[in-house]
Amino acid sequence: MRYVFANCLLDSEDLTLVRAGQPVAVEPQVFDLLHLLVRNPGRLVSRDEILAEVWNGRIVSESAIGARIAAARKAVGDDGKAQRIIQTVTRRGLKFVAEVATDRPPASSRPAPIAQRIRYTRTAEGKSLAYAVTGSGPPVVRGGYNTTDLEAEWNTPSERVMFDAIAARHSLLRFDPIGFGRSDRALEEFSFDTLAENLKLAADAAGFERFALYSESGGVLSALRFAVKYPERVSRLAIVGGYAEGRGRRNPELKADVMQSLVSEGWTAQEISFVSAMMLSYFPEGPLEAIHDMARNMINASSRENMLKVRAAIHDVSLVPLLPRVQCPTLIIHARHDNVHPLSEAQKLAAGIPGAELMVLETANHIPIPGNAVWGEYQRLLLDFLGDEAASS
Repeated sequence: MRYVFANCLLDSEDLTLVRAGQPVAVEPQVFDLLHLLVRNPGRLVSRDEILAEVWNGRIVSESAIGARIAAARKAVGDDGKAQRIIQTVTRRGLKFVAEVATDRPPASSRPAPIAQRIRYTRTAEGKSLAYAVTGSGPPVVRGGYNTTDLEAEWNTPSERVMFDAIAARHSLLRFDPIGFGRSDRALEEFSFDTLAENLKLAADAAGFERFALYSESGGVLSALRFAVKYPERVSRLAIVGGYAEGRGRRNPELKADVMQSLVSEGWTAQEISFVSAMMLSYFPEGPLEAIHDMARNMINASSRENMLKVRAAIHDVSLVPLLPRVQCPTLIIHARHDNVHPLSEAQKLAAGIPGAELMVLETANHIPIPGNAVWGEYQRLLLDFLGDEAASS
């Protein structure tokens, strides 16, 4: 069903929202809230109804509910002061006050679902490296991390939503490094310099000469190396949940990596609870469904042996000597209450990279994911930063 209101169109079958003719990226819970409200125009929708549909009856904080309401208003061009479309009835619930028209378009009018096409290129050693490009517009590369699987991520809602948001404005390149995902799984040695060369190989194969580069968590370890080695290729760099030094480097008394023990004991689909426990330390605010999806994807993307090599490299890594050599505009986004890689690590990055900006999000999740109160703010920050390049090119 399609719901038309104000200058918006919400399609409940295609799960899309369009405002003033332009697609609007919304996270799943915000879409579910809008869908509930447009089905009940003019009627008071109680808080209990909202919890039942959007959160499946789970108990959530008032701040989480308020964040979704604010994001829903923003998505449809409303705000808490005007309340032209979504009206708050104090202590009772919400009312959708805009007029709503519905229709069922013929099936032929709906565009076909976006299909991801995975392509391959080869390293000098003859190993196959998988990559995919989606969307159109100024080029953006997702910096190579070590637990990616192009196909699994594409089919995971909590991962896909950001890919779709970026691809709505850009040509987005993602790839699986050698040893992981859809690429050749044989990995004799692991190094972040080699990972940076994998990034270059994928960009060359896709025809990306100069591009914006964004990286998450450990992805910064290779992305920043690439930016330093090939400054003419990187127009701007976004770092999300990054860190300047590994846990062993910043805490010399940590002789062993506890994460490495979890990998060693439970890197199988049958023992997914071990990896889920590891992921929960990174994402204490959940949602749990997304954590389980990420754990499953990680296990399927890598062998235990390869992941142990990664953990060993991460434990003692340091980016500090490279930071002053970054030449492009850099945005660092970090969680204030990150317990795995604390805010002080992001501050080291910002202090060391010339002209870098640091934006702090009020969350404990290492990286925001759909379902977090700060998801909308995170998405806006990243898209605006990447979009600055599009406006200036």
